[in-house]
Amino acid sequence: MKYYLVGYMYSGKTTFGWRLAADKGMDFLDLDQAFEQRYHYTVRDFFDRFGEQAFRQLETQLLHTTADLDNVVVSTGGGTPCHSGNMDFILTHGTAIYLQLTVDQLVQRALRSHRPRPAMRGLSEPEMHEKITRGLAERESIYLRAHIILDGVAPQLPC
Repeated sequence: MKYYLVGYMYSGKTTFGWRLAADKGMDFLDLDQAFEQRYHYTVRDFFDRFGEQAFRQLETQLLHTTADLDNVVVSTGGGTPCHSGNMDFILTHGTAIYLQLTVDQLVQRALRSHRPRPAMRGLSEPEMHEKITRGLAERESIYLRAHIILDGVAPQLPC
């Protein structure tokens, strides 16, 4: 069994992923953390130095290394399923779970975060709201392809 968690940044994929993995007796893999360990750059530093296209290429390669894993919960980056046919890969190789939140809920989490994401750096609350509104509008149709859609505020573990 393999679960892939998808959703916009600040949707709680990593936190929920740890809970799900512990509850199911599974391993946990955070794709962003795995990226940082493998390439010795934070995602933010890699974006700044090499750009999004280079990041997405390596992120896709890293995602594909999960094909042969079993008994694992994989937390993807917010954009992971939206590039290079990655959602098709996810749907084929495991059970996709979308942690769904509203724009307002995502903005509030972004404002409370102690680790601001590169995309939110230096933005005011109204600017964050606008950016998340646009981003979620672009991505949600992909996230909604997931096998399971959970309320991201209080997600219940799947049976």
